[in-house]
Formats: sequence, structure tokens, C-alpha cells
Amino acid sequence: NGMVGELVYGRADIAVAPLTITLVREEVIDFSKPFMSLGISIMIKKPQKSKPGVFSFLDPLAYEIWMCIVFAYIGVSVVLFLVSRFSPYEWNLEEQDETKDPQTPPDPPNDFGIFNSLWFSLGAFMQQGCDISPRSLSGRIVGGVWWFFTLIIISSYTANLAAFLTVERMVSPIESAEDLAKQTEIAYGTLDSGSTKEFFRRSKIAVYEKMWSYMKSAEPSVFVKTTPDGVARVRKSKGKFAFLLESTMNEYIEQRKPCDTMKVGGNLDSKGYGVATPKGSALGNAVNLAVLKLNEQGLLDKLKNKWR
Repeated sequence: NGMVGELVYGRADIAVAPLTITLVREEVIDFSKPFMSLGISIMIKKPQKSKPGVFSFLDPLAYEIWMCIVFAYIGVSVVLFLVSRFSPYEWNLEEQDETKDPQTPPDPPNDFGIFNSLWFSLGAFMQQGCDISPRSLSGRIVGGVWWFFTLIIISSYTANLAAFLTVERMVSPIESAEDLAKQTEIAYGTLDSGSTKEFFRRSKIAVYEKMWSYMKSAEPSVFVKTTPDGVARVRKSKGKFAFLLESTMNEYIEQRKPCDTMKVGGNLDSKGYGVATPKGSALGNAVNLAVLKLNEQGLLDKLKNKWR
């Protein structure tokens, strides 16, 4: 049917359109060399931008890094405490000053108890310093390593904090076909006829078989009659419908107002658009040469960039 039918029944001599080269079509008509490469892609409604929240200051570093920092803080404090216990240079063994008031409690024999060790590590991490410092060589080595560690962490954190607080980020619920296949909240579909639907129907890849099984049994139907219908359904779905279509069309619509759709993930396959002619037509060779000439001259890339 459609343009392919017009060529098959001799009612047209050539078809210049976004016509995908497929095995089924190649059996009944001839295609030129591909003039554009593409693949099946996923279109979703552009998610709402997330504004900074109360705990946005934690965003510059991943959750795992924050946990590692906490464990490192506790670990360094414990090591400093143990080093101070075993090093004689951390103990206050001087004789009691005779001029000192006897009622005044004596100085603690060791400054680095567990709480002071935690306080020293926290002060170093906050770059505020502390009223006590290690006196032994081993204690100073532990403190120096911790200072260097905090220097790297604080520098990395401050370099990213401003960007995380000022730039509104968008979080997409779907990033790939695998994400679509393993969830049930977001419906997804294709054109009711065409190469995209045939791709899923014929695919032997487990993920795509699972997606096809869902699409053919979904109620209400997830197939649409035209591409504009699919785009409109994406826009009206409030993020609950994903449209599977060719990447060139997806990218074109994404760049056009109202700019409320987006392409996510990579292409699901790789194919091309070709100029179609009837089987055995004398025009086939001439069209092939013309496409190759335009490609070698770079005109096809210029046109693609112009209308992207």
C-alpha cells in the first residue's frame, strides 16, 4: 500500500520520501544507496525541570562518595586515637608545676582521646583547624594524609556546587529500550504500519520480543495511524506514553517549538533512507549515481545540518 504500492502497480516512477530500506520492500521495489542513516529511537515528553531542594547541597557528590567520606572520617579518627595512645610523644608526663594551684585539675595525660580525635578530624575536614595538634611523627603523618584527602574532596565539591545549585536539571524516567521493557507505568507504541512496527514484529532479540508482546496486547491500543498522532499522544500523556519512531524525525521534532519532547537513549537499530523505483526500472542506476555524487560533494550533510 501507499508509495510502495504505487511503484509496484506502475502508477509511479519514483518515490522520494523518508522511505526506510527493508528486506520486505527490497523484494518488490528497488532502492538507491542510502542518502541518510538512521535508526529506531524513543521519544518521550520532556520531564519537568527539578529545582534545587533543601538537600541539593549533597548533589555535587554521589551517595557512595558521601558514605566513603563518613567512613574515612571515623577511620582516621580511630587511627589517630590509637597512634596517640601508643606514641610516648603524645603523653603529658611533665612533673606537676609547684606554683600551680593545687585545686586546679591537672592537664589530661593525652590530648587525643576519642572525642578530641573526632573533633580534630572534623575541624580539618571543615578547613577550620583545631585547638590541638599531633606532636608525634606518626600522628602528624596521619593528620597530613587526612588534610590532603580533605583538600581534594573540598576542591572537587566547591567546583561543582555552584553548577548544581544554579542549573535546573531534568531527570528522565526512561533512558533505554531496556528501561521501557521492564516497567509498566509508561505505555509505548509505534505507527500502526511501517518498518518500525515490522522491526519489533520480526525481531528475535529478547528485549524487543518482550516489547512487541506488550504492544500487540495493550489496551487501549498503543499503535497510532500517523506520526503527528504519535507526537500529539506523547505531548498529552503527561509523561505516560513513549513513541518509537525513526531517529531523524525524532530529532527534527525535538528541535521545533514547543520543544516539549526529547529523544532518549541510543538508536535501537541501524538502517537508511533510500530513493525507491519500480523493480528493474532504468531510473535506478541514474538515481544511484546522483545520490553518490551528492554524498561525495557533502551536499547531503549540509542539507541535514541546515534542517536539523
